[in-house]
Amino acid sequence: MSVTPVDVRHVARLARLGLDDARIPSLVDELNGILAHMDVLQQVDISAALDTTGEQAAPLRDDANPADALQRPRESFAPAMRDGFFLVPRLSTHGALGASVSEDA
Repeated sequence: MSVTPVDVRHVARLARLGLDDARIPSLVDELNGILAHMDVLQQVDISAALDTTGEQAAPLRDDANPADALQRPRESFAPAMRDGFFLVPRLSTHGALGASVSEDA
């Protein structure tokens, strides 16, 4: 598998990154170098390595302790609450997904 300039432009567009066209060839080289290194790592024989899954893993502890008491009531952490949940304003980039707190509250 190798990365092409088209791939780099596509990922930059998805990530909403401004990308200078002069930088694309070096990014392609760097990403292909990383992928080549990953291919080398996949060829390493790890059959002699210890198995860290299964019964040799550390045992989990019971979560039997009660929650720590808060110094302030939880209602003081947010300006608005509904049904025991904090209401927070939507990000401006997510405004089209639904109503904001000020419209609901």
